[in-house]
Amino acid sequence: MDNKHLTRQLLAEKGHSLYTKNVVVGLDGFIDRIVHPVDKRHGQGENFERMATIECFGARVLAAAGKSANIELSPRFEKLGGNGPIMANAVASIGAKMRYIGALGEKSINPVFADFAQMSDAVSIADPGVTLALEFEDGKLMLGIMASLENVTYERIISTMGEGAFMDTLDKANLICLVNWTMLPNMTEIFKSLLDKALPALKQKDRSFFFDLADPAKRSEADLKEVLGLISRFEQFGRVTLGLNLAEAQQIAKVMGYAHTEHNPETLQALVKRLREDFAIHCVVVHPTDSAACATKDEVQWVKGPFVEKPKITTGAGDHFNAGFAMAQLMGLPPIACLTTAVCTSGFYVRTAKSPSVEDLTGFLQTWK
Repeated sequence: MDNKHLTRQLLAEKGHSLYTKNVVVGLDGFIDRIVHPVDKRHGQGENFERMATIECFGARVLAAAGKSANIELSPRFEKLGGNGPIMANAVASIGAKMRYIGALGEKSINPVFADFAQMSDAVSIADPGVTLALEFEDGKLMLGIMASLENVTYERIISTMGEGAFMDTLDKANLICLVNWTMLPNMTEIFKSLLDKALPALKQKDRSFFFDLADPAKRSEADLKEVLGLISRFEQFGRVTLGLNLAEAQQIAKVMGYAHTEHNPETLQALVKRLREDFAIHCVVVHPTDSAACATKDEVQWVKGPFVEKPKITTGAGDHFNAGFAMAQLMGLPPIACLTTAVCTSGFYVRTAKSPSVEDLTGFLQTWK
């Protein structure tokens, strides 16, 4: 049985089990403003040619060195953003009961998060950051304004929720997803507080954790090594999965002392296997744009993804991959089906700009060639 047929069958059999699962996601929050950089304008409105590639945009920027440049950004739309809210939205769409804790507005919920906050029984602890997402056919550039995220702290969570309510939320959670370490300057300290104060006091011990560092290129090697050590410590309180895109995995491999430059199914599987062994955690999953691989203690798997040449949206594709993988794990699916669910969740999203349900995923698996 091939991986698509197996996954479609398992999703149909086990998708309903998510309705009884509790998921906590946090802790960031951004307002995403999606824009297309203009190359040549021929008239008003949509009468322009966009810069199709990052190389084109980069050449325009480099040509301005020592001079100046005026680059028009054509707005596409504004939406909720941040790794946490996008992942959480996808988690809820697939079917789990979800609670969000993060930066959605300090004095009141920002209107862009209004529906999401109601759906997710959200607790907001700070104002959101703002991301200007420049989208191209070959990738995206995310320009962030995030001073408000300095207010995302363990102490702020406790003062907003109350320690008892926070502990109760964690205790009921089957899955805790902690994402966007890179953009949250106090996330390392939050991890320490969870490890030293909160998790040891929980009554229920059977839970999973999902971590996504979110492009740690701007963080120091010392910071990265420290947080990877902390993530390994969460394994004593549940099953830990670390999700990485290819660039993040390559950066971590470099920090760990082994370069990963070639990209093919064999080298990708070798990389996830070594990373999982080095961190001594339940699972590591790495997703390039065209495929994905994961390693557990018992097996290593790889699948090809449903690549599309001209996606409708790319911002949030990785977060949807993470949501699909984590939900498949929560259903108890084997690693090959977790990977397949993940690439389909991302594939559906970039084609439609919508988060899929289980029914959407099974339908997509039927039509994916």
